[in-house]
Amino acid sequence: MRIIILIKQVPATDKVKMDEETGTMKREEVESVINPLDLYAIEAGLQVRERIKEDIEIVVISMGPPKAKEAIKEAISMGCDKGYLLSDKTFAGADTWATSFTLSTFIKKLGEFSIIFTGERATDGETGQVGPSLSAQLDLPILTYVSKIKEIGKDYIIVEREIEEGTEVVFSSLPCVISVIKAISEPRLPTLAGKLRAREREIPIITLKDLGVSERDVGLLGSPTRVVKIFYPKLSREGIKIKEKNPERAVDIIIKFLEERGIL
Repeated sequence: MRIIILIKQVPATDKVKMDEETGTMKREEVESVINPLDLYAIEAGLQVRERIKEDIEIVVISMGPPKAKEAIKEAISMGCDKGYLLSDKTFAGADTWATSFTLSTFIKKLGEFSIIFTGERATDGETGQVGPSLSAQLDLPILTYVSKIKEIGKDYIIVEREIEEGTEVVFSSLPCVISVIKAISEPRLPTLAGKLRAREREIPIITLKDLGVSERDVGLLGSPTRVVKIFYPKLSREGIKIKEKNPERAVDIIIKFLEERGIL
C-alpha cells in the first residue's frame, strides 16, 4: 500500500514581492516553510499507517524551486519515507490548473497508490483548488473538509467531513483524494532520528523532460488564469488629535467633527 502526501513550501511572512510583469510571486527572495495546513495532511497519512499496521510507503511530493527540498526533508523527519520535488524553470508561474496537471502527470508515472492526502488549501494562494482539480485529472473520487477517518480497509475508507449544516459520514472506494482540515489531528514534531534520516535521504528532482509533456502545458504557458494588473491599495486617513483636558469640550469637538462629515 502506498500513501501520497502533497505539500507546498510557502512564504513564512506576508511581506512578499510580486513580479508585476508575470503576476507571480517572487518566492526565492523570502524565507519559506511547509504550508501549515499541509502538516495536517502529513499527520493524517502517518496515522493511517499506524492504524493499519501494515507495510505502507508514505511518499511526499512537492512542486517548487530547488529550496523546496527543505520542506520535503522536514516531512521525512516527521516520519514519511521518501519524497520527490518537481522543479523546472518551465513549471514557474503555474496556476492551480497547471499545477494539478503537472502533479497528476508525475503521479501517473509513479505507479499505484491508495490515498492522496492534501491540506485544505495553501496559505499563499487560499484557493483550495489543487486537490479537487487533481482528483478530476486522475479521475478519482475526492473527499473534502475531512475531519476524521472512521474506518479504512484495503479497498474502502469511511470519513467524517465538516459541512455548513454540521458533519456528514461519507464512504469512498480506494484509491481516492482526501483533503483534510485542522480537526483531523495535531501534527507531530520531527524526531532526532527522523532528522538524521532526512539528512541522508536524497530527494530526486523531476523536470519537464522526466514528465515527457510539452512546456505549453505547464507553468505560466499552461495556465489559463491571467493576472491583468497588480496594484497596491493606498490607505489614507484624515483625522484630528484632540488634546482637550476638559471631557465636555472634547465631546463637543468630536460631535462637530462627525457632523461636518455627515456621520451624525
